[in-house]
Amino acid sequence: MVKDIKDICVIIQARLGSQRIPGKMLKPFADTTLVDILLEKLTQSTIIPKSNIYFSVYEEELKQVAQKYSINIFHRSKQSSNSEGLLLPEIFEWHTLPFKYVILISACNPLLKLETIDNFISSFIKSSKKGGFAVFKKKNYFWDTNGNSITDWKGLPCMNTKMIDHVYEAAHCLYASPMNIIKNNQWLTTEGPDGLELFDISELESFDIDYEWQFNVAEQLYKNLK
Repeated sequence: MVKDIKDICVIIQARLGSQRIPGKMLKPFADTTLVDILLEKLTQSTIIPKSNIYFSVYEEELKQVAQKYSINIFHRSKQSSNSEGLLLPEIFEWHTLPFKYVILISACNPLLKLETIDNFISSFIKSSKKGGFAVFKKKNYFWDTNGNSITDWKGLPCMNTKMIDHVYEAAHCLYASPMNIIKNNQWLTTEGPDGLELFDISELESFDIDYEWQFNVAEQLYKNLK
């Protein structure tokens, strides 16, 4: 099932009410901000029609950034912006937009490349699956809550990550979902985890900013890689 890019909207959702890093989205970051970095990337995409890009925000300061890049603004409600719950129709108010699918992109991953974003969208368009999720390969040893090994040690008496199979870890930066399931408080797929198209990205690009130390590390990495 090949999807039509005209049926896919791209959403960037942000707010200034972060408890861990107050004002994170507009906090100075390498002579710019996290939202500026992502919006500028998206305006250079050769895959995404600019008319399909929406910045879902409540605060006027964030809306002014969107205007700078001539990005569509979805006027998020104060209730949605302050929500910490699991009511997806409330958090993702934009699910009423007239599109069949949505690509949600996090602004908390400044090392994420435009090429990766475009490739994720292109892969989702060609995929027969209705939901997609970015992941990265991880070769490590894992145990369950009872202390039982999840990793196959391949009969070895000691750890050797070169010999074990890789697993995939959630990258938490690129998501693809049907629009019409959000109203039912569902997200990504109705078929469970096996119904997702996994898209492999580099672990570095998945670097996610939740805490102050991560903000500082990401800023240095961004400067060095720029």
